[in-house]
Amino acid sequence: MARLGKRNSTLSLVLAAVVAIAGYAMAHHSSSDSSDSSDSSHSAGGSRSSYSAGAASGDAGHAGTDSASGLPYVDLSSLPAQAADTVDLIDAGGPFPYPDHDDKTFGNYEGLLPEESSGYYKEYTVPTPHSPDRGARRIIKGADGTLYWTADHYEHFAVIKR
Repeated sequence: MARLGKRNSTLSLVLAAVVAIAGYAMAHHSSSDSSDSSDSSHSAGGSRSSYSAGAASGDAGHAGTDSASGLPYVDLSSLPAQAADTVDLIDAGGPFPYPDHDDKTFGNYEGLLPEESSGYYKEYTVPTPHSPDRGARRIIKGADGTLYWTADHYEHFAVIKR
């Protein structure tokens, strides 16, 4: 009988682990569609086509895909207010809230933006209210003036339409 109890205990642990993994997978999938994503990893993978600009920015409006990059468009007016404030600072040349990080070269190591020479892209922090750090939101500016939005620290991008 003790052996049966041990087997049931092991089965319960395995079942709990499966439920926990399934719950994590479902939560992770839905959090990748949330504007509050705080993943700060530099993913080497990713897919341009899997990005939902609307979901990753709250309820961002977008229409179509940028032919040059293959990335979806997102309207600046549908992004968080802090994104518009950051664009205003970019247009004015600063001052930026994180001078050690903003207006610095973005390496495009993830390879999700069009391939360009080093120094082509600049990075800007979009402040996240109540975040204890810089948060995950960024705007990347290409030397041609194109602006890219990421709400999840470079995992997905959209081209900002003004």
